[in-house]
Amino acid sequence: MIKLQHAYLFAGMIFAVFAILSARDRTNLHRFGNAAFWGLFAASLLFGSWLGDIANGALALALAVLGGFRFLGTGRRAEKTEAERVAGAQARGDKLFLPALVIPVTAMLGTVVFKNVVFGGVPLIDPGQATVISLALGVAIAWAAAALWLREPPLAALQEGRRLMDMIGSAALLPQMLASLGAVFAAAGVGQVVGVLTTQYFPLGTPFAAVAAYCLGMAVFTVAMGNAFAAFPVITAAIGLPLVVRRFGGDPAIMAAIGMLSGFCGTLVTPMAANFNIVPAALLGLDRNAVIRAQWPTALLLLICNTLLMYVLVFRFGPRHG
Repeated sequence: MIKLQHAYLFAGMIFAVFAILSARDRTNLHRFGNAAFWGLFAASLLFGSWLGDIANGALALALAVLGGFRFLGTGRRAEKTEAERVAGAQARGDKLFLPALVIPVTAMLGTVVFKNVVFGGVPLIDPGQATVISLALGVAIAWAAAALWLREPPLAALQEGRRLMDMIGSAALLPQMLASLGAVFAAAGVGQVVGVLTTQYFPLGTPFAAVAAYCLGMAVFTVAMGNAFAAFPVITAAIGLPLVVRRFGGDPAIMAAIGMLSGFCGTLVTPMAANFNIVPAALLGLDRNAVIRAQWPTALLLLICNTLLMYVLVFRFGPRHG
């Protein structure tokens, strides 16, 4: 049976190759910093289950030091010239997107179909991790298909992948770090502390005030955390469940769904959401905050709409005062 650990091993081996290729890139003045960064990340994927909490924590701190103190850089090495890239793109047109589309298609099929496939009484893949495993499988299939179609050596894809990751830098790991931080905050009881402070210093005695505080709290905490999934357990434990649901009788499913959308409003305006706001700007050569400046009016309007929408829908059976 294919388990989640196999997906980790697959990703770890790819990043281990990135580390080796980075160390060999003499055009990058920080090549050994890049090699150390991607090598440590590969080690976390390959050996994290056996390292223990202290070693994994030290590894995460080392990654933060390498990324935070600018030990990473980019080289100028490319497998093809700009003219060759343009000629290849013009010759193949939109068909170049086909290998990339293999990944979501495989992930969807794996989630719906593959998890029900059984050989000798054993599932083909772990049903509880079908989506993640299928995603990794889709990457492998797309990689092989692109290599065969474009007639490129397998190392070409790894070189281009490494070059792309070097351009993104440490921001590529920010979503994983922030999601982990949200889980730590929730386990440490930060939600209860935030709830106590909120109810003490803000007038939340009406259903609308509770809804507004929950939606705004999701957006603000997402700005700080950079990840709505990290903010959700904290703000829901602090405001959503005790006030919107228990005190005023709101529907928890509606509250959670619109609450996440409110968190995503914060995602649109924070540099902490690097994979959405900083990485695209870096790849396109734009100003660092260009994406955020373009998105903040939409974020504000959506937050207002989400707040009103939640107030109308979450108390569909009529709010009751506790």
